[in-house]
This record gives sequence, C-alpha cells and structure tokens, in this order.
Amino acid sequence: MAAKMHVVATAGHVDHGKSTLVRALTGMEPDRLEEERRRGLTIELGYAWTTLPSGERVAFVDVPGHERFLGTMLAGVGPVPAMMFVVAADEGWMPQSEEHLVALSTLGVRHGLLAVTRADLADPAPALEDARDRLAEAGLGDVEALAVSGRTGEGLGGLRAALDRLVAALPAPDSQAPVRLWIDRAFSVRGSGTVVTGTLPAGRVEVGDELELDGEPVRVRALESLKEHVESVTGVARVALNLRGRIAPRRGHALVTPGAWTATSLADVRVTMAVGARGPLPARLTAHIGSASVPCEVRPLGTEAEGAAARLRLARPLPLHLGDALLLLDPGRDPGRDPGRDPGRDPGRDPGRGRGEPRVLARATVLDVRPPELRRRGAARERAKALAEASADAASLLRTHLLLREADLAAMGCPPGGRPVAGDWHADPGHWSDLSARLPEVVRRYAADHPLEPGMRVEAARHELGLPDRRLVAALVRPPLTVADGRITTMGRAPAGTAGLPAPVAGAVRALLEDLAGAPFQAPEAGRLTALGLGPRELAAAVRAGALLRVTEGVVLAPGADARAAALLARLPQPFTVSQARSALGTSRRVAVPLLEHLDRKGLTERVDEVHRRSL
Repeated sequence: MAAKMHVVATAGHVDHGKSTLVRALTGMEPDRLEEERRRGLTIELGYAWTTLPSGERVAFVDVPGHERFLGTMLAGVGPVPAMMFVVAADEGWMPQSEEHLVALSTLGVRHGLLAVTRADLADPAPALEDARDRLAEAGLGDVEALAVSGRTGEGLGGLRAALDRLVAALPAPDSQAPVRLWIDRAFSVRGSGTVVTGTLPAGRVEVGDELELDGEPVRVRALESLKEHVESVTGVARVALNLRGRIAPRRGHALVTPGAWTATSLADVRVTMAVGARGPLPARLTAHIGSASVPCEVRPLGTEAEGAAARLRLARPLPLHLGDALLLLDPGRDPGRDPGRDPGRDPGRDPGRGRGEPRVLARATVLDVRPPELRRRGAARERAKALAEASADAASLLRTHLLLREADLAAMGCPPGGRPVAGDWHADPGHWSDLSARLPEVVRRYAADHPLEPGMRVEAARHELGLPDRRLVAALVRPPLTVADGRITTMGRAPAGTAGLPAPVAGAVRALLEDLAGAPFQAPEAGRLTALGLGPRELAAAVRAGALLRVTEGVVLAPGADARAAALLARLPQPFTVSQARSALGTSRRVAVPLLEHLDRKGLTERVDEVHRRSL
C-alpha cells in the first residue's frame, strides 16, 4: 500500500507563477505538454509531488489560470480538499483571481494557504494584505499567507512548513466510504490498454476491484499512485488505474462503487447565489461537479423567499448523493477555447472578461436525486416549500418518498439510522402511522362488500393501500386483525362451522345439515340447494368456513361425512363394489361414485381392479 498522501490544487490568475512555484517545490515539471512549455501557458491539468519536512507526501494538481480554461480548472479543483492560492506581488489581485476565488468559495473549499509569488520583483506586502482580506471575506477563513519567489527560492522553506501545517489540519477521509473517482485524464498505453487518472477523495481501491463506469462494469487490472505500483490505495490520493471494460472512459466520467450511488439526470437542489451574482438564473446553464461539466436546464420551483429551490435536468446522468455541491456556470463562450489562437490577444495578459464568457453563478446543493413528478397545478410551489425544510438525510428523503429500501437510501447517500419496518423497507413515521390506521377500515369495507369471503387477500390490501411490497401489509397487521393463508381477517371471524358466515347463509346451511342428519349420504339435489338460497358463492363460503364438505361439483355433505363413510365401508366384506358401497351408505350412484373417488384421494380406500375397492 502506498504511503499516506495529501492532495492540494493551485488556484489564481494566469501567469502569476503557479506552475513555477510547483516546479520549485517538487523539482518536477507540471506542464506536461510541449506546447505549454513553449508558450509558458498552462492549458491542461498538471501533476507533481514532493515529500514535506514532516515526511508527509503532498501531490499538487496544477490548474490553468486563464479565464478561457475555467472548466479545466474546476476539473482539477473539484475533487481536491485543499488549495494553494497564488497571487503575484507585482500585479496583485486580478480578474481571474476573483473568478477562481468565487469558484472555490461557492464549492465550499475551506482549507488552503496563500502564496504571494514574485517577491523578488515587488514588495509583496500590499498584494499579501489585499489577497488575505479577499479570501477571508469569501469565507475561506484566516488562511496562512506567505511571500515567496519560485525563481530565487525565497520563502520556499517557510512554504513547505506551511504546507505541513495545512495537511495536518485536513479532516481525515473515510477509508470505508463508497468510491467515486472523477476521471481527469484517460488514455491508452501500448501493452496495457486503458488508463485513467484522478483524485480519490475517500474510500479504497484495490487491484481486482469491480467498479462501474456509466453503469457498465470495469475491473481494475493495475494501480499506481505517484508512479508507484500498489495493490491498494485509500483517499485522499492521486491514482492511475489500468482498466478492463467495454466502455471508453473520458474526463468527466466517474468510477464508482456498484450500487453505492444514484445515477440521475434529474435532481432537486437548493440554490445559493455566488458572491456578486444576481438572479434569476438563466434557464440553461453548465453544471460542474468533480471533473464533470454537463449542460443542464434549470427550473425554479418557487420564489426566492420559498427557499431558492430548483430542479436541474442534466444532459447526461451523473452519480450523485444528497449533499453534493454542483457549481452552476453561465456557459458563455467555450471554456476550452485556446486563447493563444485568438488574434490580437495576449494569452498571458487578459485582465478583462469578454461579453458572454463563463462566470460562476451559484452553488446547487443536492436535496433529492429521485425527485417526484410535478403534475398538478401548484405542485412546483408545494415542492419548493418542502425543499425549504429539507436536509441531506434519510428522514428528509422519507418525508418525500414515504417508503424506501435500505439499498436505495444508501445509493442516495443517506444510510438509514433507524430499523426497517418490514424486510429492508424504511418508512416515514407519519406515513406508517397513517397506514396502520387505514388498514382496519380497508379490511372492514372489504368484508362488508365481500361477505362470503373469509377475509381480505393480502395482495388486495397491498393494492388498496398503494404499497410496493406484500411484506409491508403483513407488518401493518395488529390485533384485532390477523393474517392466515394469505388473508387478513378480524380475529375469530372465520372459525369452523357457521359462525363466520353471514346470517342468511348460516341459516341455509343449518337447514341443509338438518336434512342430512337423517340421511347423511343423500346429498341434496340442485333444486333443494336453490330453494335454500345456496348458490355457488354461498356454498364456496360455507366450504371455506368448514360448515360443509364438498365432494365434487354439485355434491355437498356434512363435515366429517367422509370419515363416517370410510368407517361404514370398512365393515363390508373386502373388497367391495360401488353397488355394495351405495347400499351400505344408503345413497345414489350420483353421490357414491364421487364419494369413493374422494376417499381414494384421502387414502381411506383404494382400487383393487376396475370393479373393486378395499378399505385401508
């Protein structure tokens, strides 16, 4: 396993010496492209690392400073827990210094330090004081500030010590957290195949792990961290993964733990405007998270007084959790356009911002990754009011969704705190109480509408209550309700005999049993049954209640008649014929034949040949 590591990203205006400072600290060249070194302009993300005086290792993600590369800058800063903000002493605070500060502040970065470079060219004190005040006003706190020179080495010892203090103060990442590795580079290596790099903020990746990329499985064939082959690495770390899979990765994709994230293109969010930005938000923006940059449509759900809630429809699904922060930008001009090829413009000196160019507008904090449909008139405003009180936890989710499986809650970023109500289902307490109160009334109404049935089927109750799983219905049953044979009844409703039958049916059955008392095997004819009011439904109810014995269609006897018949037949000389059995039972062939077949099925008699049976 690789040694413990920390990751810090640079930030600041173009040509203020970010790459020079990283080069001086690490002895490594962060500008990877020959074009970058030729033009002295960082275009892509750069990476370098070093060991601090304490022995801790720190990796730097060096980002472009030009305004046209804000998207690339965000791809480098997004997954990183701390920043090193760079301001040149001879130029001071510049427009892209402000743009980067607004982005960092809106993302919620709260750990960093300030390095005022080119201290050999100008008095660093004014730039240092001004920049420190601006960082504090933006909410980055009282960051440690130093004057340095990447060219002469002035102040580098103090900067290394300050970096040691910075990384020591960073919160420890959760090594057991689910993996979400935003890819910032993807390329092929001859003989190895696909390789991706990124900053692992938390969790653990091991050789042989199966992860998901856009819903497709990929396997980690090999793993590197800071150019060292490792078998396992935990966040925070810079990593390179050799992958096996069918999908072609690219920047903005994310490698995730299977089942641990919700891939969604629709999210309800709480919008917090960036410093200096004014609403309302445009209908079409660009959402940034990690290294992903995705066009999105913004639908405000209510007024600003109702919580600044909005619904984002992303151009492609992203793996999200509740509490994730997306940066919303006005896309303006293409952030990847090369300023060096813009006629008449010096890529290293562009203090202004052209009309329509990218600008940070807001932070969107994710409150729901499976938001409900808004169909009714006024539904959007109601949703806005609900989101105004929402928080990034399971209780808040359940107030909206009412019932969720444990795996769904975990994939939404909210492991449940309480016990499930049934199986792996969790419920909003208020909704569960309402269901508990509704079920007895639902069962009562069903019994009134279906008096001949012994109870309400669990599946019918599930449908009536709008529940997704029959186990939830069973968990709601409380005395005096009970569940037996897939039906819900009131305790004591359907005992053997006529007590569980409606009064007219019970009376008809008693009359029929009186008929059978003197001639127990002379099953009543259809006319007698009709006269008693015992049609097919009534007979079926009586049979289910145990008040009658159905021998076959149209032939019913008193309960226990089959056992009495078997006892009488056992007294006959064995074996016996149907005719002998009919005489012994005092009945007709219409009853004797199906009754004997019934006794065969119950194992009370058996056939000897085509004519004879014997008792068992």
